[in-house]
Amino acid sequence: MQPDPSGVVIVDKPAGATSARVLGKVKSLYRAKKAGHAGTLDPFATGVLVCCLNQATRLARFFLHDRKKYRGTLRLGIDTDTQDLTGRVLAEKGTTGIKAEDVQMVMARFQGTIAQVPPAYSALKHKGTPLYRLARSGNPVQKPPRKVTIDRLKILAVAIPQVHFEVTCSAGTYIRTLCADVGRRLGCGGHLQALQRLESSGFTLNEALSLDDLEQLAADGNPASRLIPMADTLRGMPKVTADRRMAGRIVQGQQVMRSDLIEKLDLAPETAFKVLDNAGRLLAVMSMPKDGQRLNYSCVFNR
Repeated sequence: MQPDPSGVVIVDKPAGATSARVLGKVKSLYRAKKAGHAGTLDPFATGVLVCCLNQATRLARFFLHDRKKYRGTLRLGIDTDTQDLTGRVLAEKGTTGIKAEDVQMVMARFQGTIAQVPPAYSALKHKGTPLYRLARSGNPVQKPPRKVTIDRLKILAVAIPQVHFEVTCSAGTYIRTLCADVGRRLGCGGHLQALQRLESSGFTLNEALSLDDLEQLAADGNPASRLIPMADTLRGMPKVTADRRMAGRIVQGQQVMRSDLIEKLDLAPETAFKVLDNAGRLLAVMSMPKDGQRLNYSCVFNR
């Protein structure tokens, strides 16, 4: 394997492991100097974890704002302080009389753009301290509601007290809060019992490898075979190919103008696009100017 490989590995995170632990394992298997993930999964959750290695860590900020897709299980009748199965039970109520059509009607109200109050047990910070630390110390802080978008919320099966569902949503959406809010609307309470991330930033579970798979690839000396090149990771982002002159200017950090683009892009101001060299490697991420002709640099990569 080449030294210091740069790219993205998609891991199917197992239940019971922290995202940081999984990332550390990936970093070790690839012998990477730097590694980062694009979006934490709670330890009990499974599914798509986007792991960025070396230069690709600079792309993580673009992945963090993309949409996600999950499959989950809502457990009705029990409220917990963390809004999931790991928390302390706060209240229990009966679910007798709640029907599948009641659940369908309530969940339908959560589709679209909604206001969601972030949970007290979350990694969001208050004056530099993560909320979960404040909550564990007995000083929970409630953040103001934030707008999130639920693109699609589909019920897969209802077997009271369990509701199995799939949801496609904007970044920053808390699925456990969604479950708690649905339970509250139904009048019985509820929490998130299971969660699997199916898709993140265009990467799907079909592309994901288990840690056992990665260990076997490393033992065979071929982990790079499942490393997604940086040029192929920013899915959906517009792209252009730089000629030799433009590529030289980018590598040297020189000013680049709209007129330097061989392929003309009709993009709104501040829209990001990726620049490839004629070998198909990622040279830079740039964006259109608000006014004028000079393109803006977001990041440049060594070749």
